[in-house]
Amino acid sequence: MQKIYLAGPEVFLPNATEVGKAHKHLCQQYGYEGLFPLDNTISGNTPKKIAEAIRQANEAMIRTCDIVIANLSPFRGPEPDSGTVWEVGFAQGLGKKVIAYSTDLRTHKEKTQSILNLGNANYDALGMAIEDFGLTHNLMFSPIVIANSFEASLQYLAQNGL
Repeated sequence: MQKIYLAGPEVFLPNATEVGKAHKHLCQQYGYEGLFPLDNTISGNTPKKIAEAIRQANEAMIRTCDIVIANLSPFRGPEPDSGTVWEVGFAQGLGKKVIAYSTDLRTHKEKTQSILNLGNANYDALGMAIEDFGLTHNLMFSPIVIANSFEASLQYLAQNGL
């Protein structure tokens, strides 16, 4: 059975464990084994050691998977969770198949303007240009964002395989 690493900010939800179990159950229904970061056993006696243990455990989990499904929905602003973004790059660097979804499929420019209350501005408050290629995310993510939900990502895998 192929293993899917479930990357995303769901680990920060108050009901993260339940959401992880639900996603893993959906994986089983589609013939995959879901690997959720909170399944890792973590130990450490300082915040820094705990953080390092989490990073190492997640990296190890990604190394064992065949596929990564990443939630690239806006997180604390118009951009995806930076930890998830890092996991996507790490997995791609290892040659893993990565697909992603976002619950907000507006263009990157529309999301940024709306979430940051910029009206129709082409630049943000720091004077940085807002990327405008008509894509839902930064152009580096354009090949992998294929769905608007976790289950739709699984359906895509079921129909298209690796």
